[in-house]
Amino acid sequence: MDSPTPQPLDAIFAALADPTRRAILAMLLEDDMAVTDVAEPFAMSLAAISKHLGILAEAGLISQEKRGRVKWCKLEPQALRAATVWIQGFGQFEPVDLEAFERFLELELREDPAD
Repeated sequence: MDSPTPQPLDAIFAALADPTRRAILAMLLEDDMAVTDVAEPFAMSLAAISKHLGILAEAGLISQEKRGRVKWCKLEPQALRAATVWIQGFGQFEPVDLEAFERFLELELREDPAD
């Protein structure tokens, strides 16, 4: 019998499914960034990056705030807690190590350039 997955968890996993959004999260592991700085390494429009950022924000993985005329993005690492708890419910997985997650993202980005 299937039970529906909670909506916030759906949003987190959907956000993590896209390689561009994972690359953005990896960038934000270092520090807060202006939207234009987030967009810089990607070969896509600012509007497309803004859409990705909106999806990450809706999932709670990042927060955005306007400082003067510049919109800044900040990683919200606690948002992964719900996904971690769900995965740990299977009893086969170790707790998520955010440093290991960062290394994984960096390796993935080296092997699979962003679209």
